[in-house]
Amino acid sequence: MRILRTDESRFAGLPDYPFTPNYLDAEPGLRMHYVDEGPISADPVVMLHGEPSWSYLYRHMIPMVAAAGHRVLAPDLIGFGKSDKPAHISDYSYDRHVSWLSNWLRALKLKNITLVCQNWGSLLGLRLAAEHPDLFRRIIVGNGMLPTGETSVPAVFTLWKAFATHSPWLPIGRLVQLGTERTLSKCELAAYEAPFPSSEFKAGARAFPKLVPVSEDHPASSANKAAWRVLEKWKKPFITCFSSGDPITRGGDRYMQRRIPGAHGQPHITLQGGHFLQEDSPEAFARIIIDACKSELAA
Repeated sequence: MRILRTDESRFAGLPDYPFTPNYLDAEPGLRMHYVDEGPISADPVVMLHGEPSWSYLYRHMIPMVAAAGHRVLAPDLIGFGKSDKPAHISDYSYDRHVSWLSNWLRALKLKNITLVCQNWGSLLGLRLAAEHPDLFRRIIVGNGMLPTGETSVPAVFTLWKAFATHSPWLPIGRLVQLGTERTLSKCELAAYEAPFPSSEFKAGARAFPKLVPVSEDHPASSANKAAWRVLEKWKKPFITCFSSGDPITRGGDRYMQRRIPGAHGQPHITLQGGHFLQEDSPEAFARIIIDACKSELAA
């Protein structure tokens, strides 16, 4: 496996991203970057990004949640952000991503985790929680799901999959802007492009759409079905925090609310924004996390 590593100079002076970098190996020779802010002795809040973003997506939320007394960790998935980037699309699989994140959790010895996840952060995070349920205390999902291939996918996803697979041009910043209602600044757009100095570095971003189970014969379908069997018995807090303007995940919040016992009676909310609600409603999203942690302590 040929590994690419984005030069640190690409990340110099990013707006609103003052965080000290942290690294560990997700497997031998494959380095994963993560943000680690707030008191190290506090229970962790793990924020998982999706496609084609990185931990920069959570830059406005991390300080708020850390200031409330929580340890906030936001990894860059392998192939994204400051993490290493295997050079070939075939280097990436759903199970490999789950394994890389599992290794990261074990290396940091995290427990009592509040999981915050969106997009592919949900596809991976919900698998993680189902496979390591004793490590997780609550789950907060924004614009994400755990598909098994048993239901049809929106047409917009099919178009996105075809574009990511076949287009010679994959403009990361433009793609994030398409999923965000507010206008991103030139510096913010550049920050989303920073991990990818050339098209050679974008194999992870190109790989993700094909890894979504869209039929029951997909390699990840059976493992996701097994995860759902765990989630159907999940009684710890499960909160949905979807946005009002996401055509890809619309309705997924109600589906999970019905199917997961821990979602019953929780303060589910719909926030204003597009697919990347961390960009459109970061303060409100962060407040949901802080209040969820606080309410359980009060109970």
